[in-house]
Amino acid sequence: MKLAAPKISGQVSRKEFLEIFDGEDLALENGKVIGSVFESEVANNIRLYDVMMQSCSFLNADLSQIDMTDVVFEHCDLSNVKLHKSSIHRVEFRNCKLVGVDFSDSRFGNVQFIDSVLNFASFADSKFEKIIYQNSSLKGSDFFNCKFKNVDFYECQLEGANFSETSLKGVDISTSTFEQLIINIKDLRGCNVSTYQALQFASLLGLMIKD
Repeated sequence: MKLAAPKISGQVSRKEFLEIFDGEDLALENGKVIGSVFESEVANNIRLYDVMMQSCSFLNADLSQIDMTDVVFEHCDLSNVKLHKSSIHRVEFRNCKLVGVDFSDSRFGNVQFIDSVLNFASFADSKFEKIIYQNSSLKGSDFFNCKFKNVDFYECQLEGANFSETSLKGVDISTSTFEQLIINIKDLRGCNVSTYQALQFASLLGLMIKD
């Protein structure tokens, strides 16, 4: 699946994250932010556009209802960050730590999570279109009541992930690993799985498989 990549300007000026408070619209545009720390702080309804975020820490921050378009996060820590009811489009998270992040009730379009840790992240009640999770850990993550359209999990760790009330039709999890998922059998219809995974799911049906 091909996604629309973030449209980052060829030349962007160095900025600090706190510059979002310089204007009335709480926005940060056309810049590169390196090493900013915004931990346990609150900044709701802010807007990020055409921004590179590198080696920044937002640990325990409340960034609910953020609007992000054309943004790249690299080596950033967003653990336990509140991003509830956010709009996230053409965004990439690369080598980021997002343990316990709250993305619930958000909208995602053309988003990639690459080489990142999202254990116990919450995506409940969110809508996804053209999303790739690649080589990332999503142990114990929550996808309750989500809407998926063109969503793939490549070589991810999905142990204990919750997909209750979420249809996996057309979703590819065949290269990912898990021993147990929380999911309704009806929602597995049309999911792309490996032979081994098919045997795992067969056990949920109480089937006795003989060679």
